[in-house]
Amino acid sequence: MSQLDIRAILEHIPHRYPFLLVDRVLEIEKGKRIVAIKNVTINEPYFTGHFPHLPVMPGVLQIEALAQAAGILSFQTMGRVTDNASVYYFVGIDNARFKRPVVPGDQLRLEVEIVRVARSLWKYAGRALVDGQVAAQADLMCTLRDIDPVAGATP
Repeated sequence: MSQLDIRAILEHIPHRYPFLLVDRVLEIEKGKRIVAIKNVTINEPYFTGHFPHLPVMPGVLQIEALAQAAGILSFQTMGRVTDNASVYYFVGIDNARFKRPVVPGDQLRLEVEIVRVARSLWKYAGRALVDGQVAAQADLMCTLRDIDPVAGATP
């Protein structure tokens, strides 16, 4: 099992501030699973509107954080890094559940396992925990597609 710091994360997924939602990878087993961290701070731009009187991390961003961790796992498994010739799309969410609010000061522990890979479609089981309690969980699907870097379209 290996770890990845922020520089390695930036090599594996194209996301950048304010949409990068993975701060560190604690464990990664290529072809199997990943454990990553998202530190939730009051400086996150969405907190100004969600909700000003009681800041709560949107559930959709918790799921996005899981998808980004899944992307890192997939790129590591394939032995690739992100590039301008392909994009890793988030194509499906099933069985999403939100169990507790995530607030500034929390640390999301992102745990994602590969369930199945069929051609270019990857399926995962993911859960986000805070202090050992499940905050969100979902089954995720992603796919890698080649793109035309000039037009930005998929062939």
